[in-house]
Amino acid sequence: MAGELPEYYFRVRENGAFVFRVDTENRQRRIDMDQIAVVNIRNGQIKPHGERELTDRDREVIQEWMAERLELQEYRDIDDIHRAVDYLNTTTHWAQSRATDDQLEAVTDALLMAMHDLRTVLVRKKADRLLKDVDDDDDGD
Repeated sequence: MAGELPEYYFRVRENGAFVFRVDTENRQRRIDMDQIAVVNIRNGQIKPHGERELTDRDREVIQEWMAERLELQEYRDIDDIHRAVDYLNTTTHWAQSRATDDQLEAVTDALLMAMHDLRTVLVRKKADRLLKDVDDDDDGD
């Protein structure tokens, strides 16, 4: 591997990561990865691996990684939704211009149920926000 290796490596998993300290300062000049912790992004928990004591530096790096990871996940969530809007538009064009009767029969009910469910949630959430805005305006008088 060319270049400088990071001091820490995070093996990402669904709800966090396994944290390793990277060591290349050994006689064989091979890369050793020593697991030092397990991180849970959902609850913010950092568990030292085995009998390890994490240093202040370890905790600082892990917390920085967690903040960056949460930011990345939030960005990806919104990006996925924007892509879903694009897919809905593409699906509409397909249904209108190219879909056969058999293809439409295969997907219509599932699409209608999913769109109904989505519409119900979006309308309810919008109403909640509007009511909250009205309540906030009343409190400010």
